[in-house]
Amino acid sequence: MQSETKYIFVTGGVMSGLGKGVVSSSIAKLLQLSNQRVSCVKIDPYLNYDAGTMNPIAHGEVFVTDDGGECDMDIGNYERFLNQSIPRTHNITTAQIYSSVIESERRGEYLGACVQIIPHVTDAIKDRIRSIAKSESLDVLVVECGGTVGDIESLPFLEALRQMRLEEGSDNVVFVHVTLAPSLDVVGEQKTKPTQHSVQELRRIGIQPDLMAVRCSRLLETSAKRKISLFSNVSEKDVFSCHDAESILMVPQMLYDQGIIDVIFKKFGKVGLVNTSTNWDKWNTIVNSFVNVKDQVRIAMVGKYVKLADSYVSVNHALKHAGSKIGKNVVIDWIDSEELNGEVDRLSQYHGIIVPGGFGERGAEGIIKTANFAREKNIPYLGICFGFQLAAVAFGRYVCGLSSANSTEINPNTQDPVIDLLPEQKFIENKGGSLRLGANEIKVENDTLGFKIYKSNTIFKRHRHRYEFNQKYLELFNTKGLQFSGYSDSKKRMEILEIPNHKFYLGVQFHPEFSSRPGYPEGSFEAFIQAASSA
Repeated sequence: MQSETKYIFVTGGVMSGLGKGVVSSSIAKLLQLSNQRVSCVKIDPYLNYDAGTMNPIAHGEVFVTDDGGECDMDIGNYERFLNQSIPRTHNITTAQIYSSVIESERRGEYLGACVQIIPHVTDAIKDRIRSIAKSESLDVLVVECGGTVGDIESLPFLEALRQMRLEEGSDNVVFVHVTLAPSLDVVGEQKTKPTQHSVQELRRIGIQPDLMAVRCSRLLETSAKRKISLFSNVSEKDVFSCHDAESILMVPQMLYDQGIIDVIFKKFGKVGLVNTSTNWDKWNTIVNSFVNVKDQVRIAMVGKYVKLADSYVSVNHALKHAGSKIGKNVVIDWIDSEELNGEVDRLSQYHGIIVPGGFGERGAEGIIKTANFAREKNIPYLGICFGFQLAAVAFGRYVCGLSSANSTEINPNTQDPVIDLLPEQKFIENKGGSLRLGANEIKVENDTLGFKIYKSNTIFKRHRHRYEFNQKYLELFNTKGLQFSGYSDSKKRMEILEIPNHKFYLGVQFHPEFSSRPGYPEGSFEAFIQAASSA
């Protein structure tokens, strides 16, 4: 059953949020720099079918793929590190696996067998992983298993990965275990017991890690590395320090300097593969552009989910991408729109204001006041999705004289529904997977800010929304000075709004942050930061 693809399985122990996604992305980047065809898969053991209905404050942002997948935010990490689009199939959940097994059972495909976790569920997991590797002709597939060792919901996935090592052969599969070596302030010693217990739990279910990626605040001490090696049954040269770095983009170099790529190639039996200098030069130029920045641009991010920075992780990265391109350090202050209602004047201290996506009534009035304040004070403004919609509401109220202007998402009975439900959404009952999702074609008018930014009359951008601008108000808005410079579906949907006589006032119905990459910032973010830096 062996295939040409090599597999790297990344597991985690002790606690979630250790940085498995960054380790997975970094290893994949090193392989890519070594001219390997590589991609990443994220396994999420939760029972949700996808991330679409999850609260971003609890789980982090929902990342949207070109093909309309609502995925875990680690898919965004993979895309940014590898500078390639990742399909929705690369985010595997328990619900997806169990649904496919149940559907097969209902069709009678198991020939009367008693359907069980082993072999039916584990076989479905293995088939899903192998089909990705085969369909994309990959040299290496990096598979990150979410959660931590010992979680009940993770067990079928870990069992499937264990079986894959047996079936593919040990020279085709490498297990990387990400764990923690905390330092106690009292003694300053790096403690290895959490790592020891984590590996013991992993070995108890039949998996012996090949490599250890140890998260720590500072470089892993030799004594700690030696102890981890001894108690984990892993060679000392296969224990790698993943200490804090100024930027996550520096982690590939950190791991490379410790020899991880040579170790991986040797375990795979690949000899004589060296990193090409051209690839490294390009990557190092990008990384250095993030580190060597001094001049600050202060940006206020006014949103609904700011209590968890990961809620807007792609927006945060996109702002940094734009700043690094022009040599600016973007400093972001996250401001809760719900707490802003009567204090919009505090926004005058910022070089620019951005309003990211969101849903629902909470905090909406603060965003409407924010959008109007940016317009009145000529402060560069970028509104994304919800920020686009509520900028239109603000313009309706404060410029067009529509005092009751609103979105029907916020007030279903408003007299002036400037923002209304998409027609095809009116009879949809299920919330999951029913939004307008994925990359859609957008037409951009000549001689507009939108065209100046994108330099094309046709662009493709990812969407995630259920409401849109009500074209009943289009002529009024145009008359009052707001221009819609982008549209889709034969002008049925407005996609870009701008105010021509403003320093920079742009709203986009799509989510540009999902297509921004290090070294290749998305156009609207680059233009926004450029305007803010000259404010």
